[in-house]
Amino acid sequence: MSRTIILFIISFICLSSCTNSKSRILFNGHNDKNWKTSGNVSVNDSMLILSGPDSRATLKNGEYKDFDLNLVLRTTQNGKGFISFHTDESSGKGYRIAINNNISDPIWWRMTGSLLSVRNLTKSLVKDDQWFTMNIRVEGQSIIVKINGEPVVEYLEPAHPLRISPNDKCILSEGTISLASKGSGNIEFKSISIETLNRKDINIPAQLTIAKDEQNDDILHLHQEDFPVLDYHVHLKGGLTKESAAKQSRKAGINYVVAPNCGVGFPITNDKEVFNFLDTMRTQPFILAMQGEGREWVTTFSEKARDGFDFVFTDALTFNDMKNRRVHLWINEEVKINDEQQYMDMIVDKICSVLREPADVYVNPFFLPEQMNDRYDEFWTEDRMNRVIDALAKSGMALEINELYRIPNKAIIMKAKKAGIKFTFGSNNISPEVGKLEYSIRMKKECNLMQLEMYKPQIKL
Repeated sequence: MSRTIILFIISFICLSSCTNSKSRILFNGHNDKNWKTSGNVSVNDSMLILSGPDSRATLKNGEYKDFDLNLVLRTTQNGKGFISFHTDESSGKGYRIAINNNISDPIWWRMTGSLLSVRNLTKSLVKDDQWFTMNIRVEGQSIIVKINGEPVVEYLEPAHPLRISPNDKCILSEGTISLASKGSGNIEFKSISIETLNRKDINIPAQLTIAKDEQNDDILHLHQEDFPVLDYHVHLKGGLTKESAAKQSRKAGINYVVAPNCGVGFPITNDKEVFNFLDTMRTQPFILAMQGEGREWVTTFSEKARDGFDFVFTDALTFNDMKNRRVHLWINEEVKINDEQQYMDMIVDKICSVLREPADVYVNPFFLPEQMNDRYDEFWTEDRMNRVIDALAKSGMALEINELYRIPNKAIIMKAKKAGIKFTFGSNNISPEVGKLEYSIRMKKECNLMQLEMYKPQIKL
């Protein structure tokens, strides 16, 4: 066979491969010809730039169902917005993926990578002015979002997804891709490409079999309400690792605050161990908190070490009693009660003293030892509740609604709400299986807690 014929065959094969390729470059740094734009959209320095609010770029000739979308992008200060898929130009249908790295944003529970209204994220893994990759893979009923190669959202849409207004059209279908800016800064794209996937290769019946029934899914309902879905009190204990915690968090749709126990006789006992923990955890998809244990924690750790966390919480369960005996209030053998009313007054005194410590959240709140807990409402009189609530309001601390002990009760939560105190939800898990916030959600409903009544961590990247 002549060399000319061989070259022709090779050229034909290459041309055919290019013609039948499932990949498409949507932006290559040169122009925006593939996009219909409105607002302040430009191409400068090889970047597609959306500037300021209400700027949008919608892909022309794009009708995608199953795909792999890859973007390289960054935000400037106050730049935020979203990427839509399965959308169109008019009806507002489809899903949106958040772009927002502003840790000062009042709406702090919709950070970069959030599958908005379905899996809102409370922590961004990237910063303003930092290039990062985002991958959005839609495959049958599956939506996976990755930031810099790390999964942040894994969602399977069931046959009958739970959707409440205004999210009625937030479902899988097919459609184009749209980029939108909603902040006063820029969103800048260096490259955008998409690869279509063959639906024949996707086992959709198998996906539907394992997808959650969302009709009674309280966690999904919170996302639909645009309520912060955050467990502020998770421990890596009992075999729970940072990797398994991240996986469990994605599966449950609950963001986690990971907190080590810090204090005398606890896993972390000095500044060096604090900094080692922070070094290994700062890039993980968790907000980080210190649990200050015992009354010595304030002097055991420097202010610099404490400030390395996103916030600090403590409880009033460890103290010295009236005879100067060390007490861990949850350990029955250490609780020595002669006069219950006198012991109760001591508990109140200890709580009010703890509320003068430099913590941000009061956890395991209004706890009573087992010997007294069956008469919880009897011991927590109006005067005693008021005294602690007044001290809590003066301290500026938030109040935890605790899953492990199912405390405090509704009466206390309502008093705290009236006093303007912020709240957190906390599993305080003692096993690798972190809870689903059932008690917290029930109290949220019964006490009508709102988004901005939840405590906002001072997240550090």
